[in-house]
Amino acid sequence: MPVSWSDSVDDVIGGDLTCALACLTPAGGAVVTSVAPIGLRDRERGTVGFTTSLGFGRKLERIRDDPRVALAYHAREHGVGDRTNPRFVLAQGEARFDPHPDRATLDEIARQSSRYLGEPRRGRFWDRWLHAYYEDRVLVTVTVTRVVAWPDLRAAGTPVVTGAPLPEGAAPQTPPKNGTAPRVDAARTGRRAARLPHVLLAYRGQDRYPAVVPVEVGSADVEGVHLRVPDFVPPGGRRAGLLAHSYRSQLVGLESRQNTGWLEVTDADAVYAPHTESGFRAPPQKTVLLLANGFLARRGLAQARKQGRIQALG
Repeated sequence: MPVSWSDSVDDVIGGDLTCALACLTPAGGAVVTSVAPIGLRDRERGTVGFTTSLGFGRKLERIRDDPRVALAYHAREHGVGDRTNPRFVLAQGEARFDPHPDRATLDEIARQSSRYLGEPRRGRFWDRWLHAYYEDRVLVTVTVTRVVAWPDLRAAGTPVVTGAPLPEGAAPQTPPKNGTAPRVDAARTGRRAARLPHVLLAYRGQDRYPAVVPVEVGSADVEGVHLRVPDFVPPGGRRAGLLAHSYRSQLVGLESRQNTGWLEVTDADAVYAPHTESGFRAPPQKTVLLLANGFLARRGLAQARKQGRIQALG
């Protein structure tokens, strides 16, 4: 039977302007990034979704290689639902996508997104400049295995679970051959993450679905970034992804900082050692943002085609 969810959870899934997507890596870790869900869900079929561009197709490659994903609905600001709804909602399941959507699908994405992102810019220049951003979009649909809803945005308290029962805490992972110590500047990672309002951690759960949890940044030094994590995060060491981000209305003025690395949780502390880093800061003006989105999507699409990554998607 399809997994369904309550009206209060549906308000979160249908209303949030952005959510965090976690995908698995071949090494057993997780990568977490922000995506635009634009209210995509079907309670009768038990699906949720989001959109992305082929020009930003790394996440699609990860989904192709392992379709198990998680979407964390973790922030109410600038959404269209009840902004006082305090729930942190995690939807886990298996994703699928068509890299060559038909015209009807693209039109439906445009209609759905306008409520959240504003009406698309039209005209001779914009139609050409934003072609890769608007026209080469992909709808990703996740068939839900489990929905977990905590009573507050810190993922504290007893959650309500629909679908598959929660598994036991994941066992510690084998450390990487190159060691677990930071490979990029951990103090800088901590400073950047601490000044952004939303910080999330992702790791592979015992049932091999990604888990995403909200965390708070404490101190940071050469040893790593000290985090305050929810009580249910399993002890021991494991590969994990970190996302710190902020956004404004219609996703203008985005800032995102992403890391992959090693998490070590003990009774006294949780320390994150970043191994890779990426990020961006988008301009706060809508017109400048669209110009940048058009450039990045066009460049990303051209690179993906040249490297054969688009063809490899199917």
